[in-house]
Amino acid sequence: MAVFVALGAFLMTLAGGWVAQRVTDRRHLVLGLAGGLMLGVVGLDLLPEAIEAAGEPVFGVPMALLLFVGGFLVAHMVERLLSARQVAHGAGGGHHGDRVPQVGLTAAAAMVGHSLMDGIALGAAFQVSGSMGVAVALAVISHDFADGFNTYTLTSLYGNARRKALLMLFAAAVAPVVGAATTLLFTLPEELLGGYLGFFGGALLYLAAAEILPEAHHTHPARSTLLCTIGGVGFIWLVVGIAE
Repeated sequence: MAVFVALGAFLMTLAGGWVAQRVTDRRHLVLGLAGGLMLGVVGLDLLPEAIEAAGEPVFGVPMALLLFVGGFLVAHMVERLLSARQVAHGAGGGHHGDRVPQVGLTAAAAMVGHSLMDGIALGAAFQVSGSMGVAVALAVISHDFADGFNTYTLTSLYGNARRKALLMLFAAAVAPVVGAATTLLFTLPEELLGGYLGFFGGALLYLAAAEILPEAHHTHPARSTLLCTIGGVGFIWLVVGIAE
């Protein structure tokens, strides 16, 4: 049942990527929406689940929050290191001309990993009960549209070829099916899942706040872009509310 439901997530991920590539003439709106979706996923979905699942605090701070900060810092360090490497080789120039394709691929790979964990969470939920499986399925299928949208946007934003963006999109679409299938073989410890969600949330927040939203408002600081960002957050809030 979990694998069958994961096929719905597969289709929704592809649909999100299709929308992202079809509206390239409104790139600032696409990026504004992507930033809002990412912010909503982190603040309203990933982080609350991570805090609940990640276990005991470490020196007075929840483990999920420590990993959240760690994910943010790691994403920042990876981008700075790759940018410095590119500058050392004489490539790029200027804040908006020195985007490193590897950063986009790394971010997209993290989205693929997140989609894989979605599938594992889906399979685990069906192991607990049918009703829990349905609730998790609703959340996974709904927000996988945002995952597909963000995977394609992140890959293409950093100057990667359309072929690579489509390849990462397909990988993100297949990942939930693979994740759900693996739960037929083993069960993922809850604390490990919570720690991963916290770390991934920090990295995703960095990309949204430091890259996606500034780029969205760089050439088109329009009210419509801001409304798209707010709409993206609102959409994730709606998905989380329905799932609960």
